[in-house]
Amino acid sequence: MPKLIRLYIINVAIGFALALAFVSLIVWLDVGGLRHLVTETEMGWLAFTMMVVFNGVVFAGVQFAYAVMSLAAPDDEPKGGKKQGVTAELAPVHVGAKRR
Repeated sequence: MPKLIRLYIINVAIGFALALAFVSLIVWLDVGGLRHLVTETEMGWLAFTMMVVFNGVVFAGVQFAYAVMSLAAPDDEPKGGKKQGVTAELAPVHVGAKRR
């Protein structure tokens, strides 16, 4: 399996695991009455599943983006230039304007 595909699958799994933990914590803390929705209604499992899936998509995307951006090699070169001999002078600009 190519390394990029393996990286993607691992980070998506991490993202969905984080989403499951996040939604479980939200339900356990009863944020917005979600514990009542999930535990005492007939289709509460569907609400829980939808929250995990939707948050999982977001968390997996963020996790994969972070992993990809972490692959960049660090820059060892100095940044910003040396600023040698730079002087700013104002110069007049002549604009040809005609009267009507």
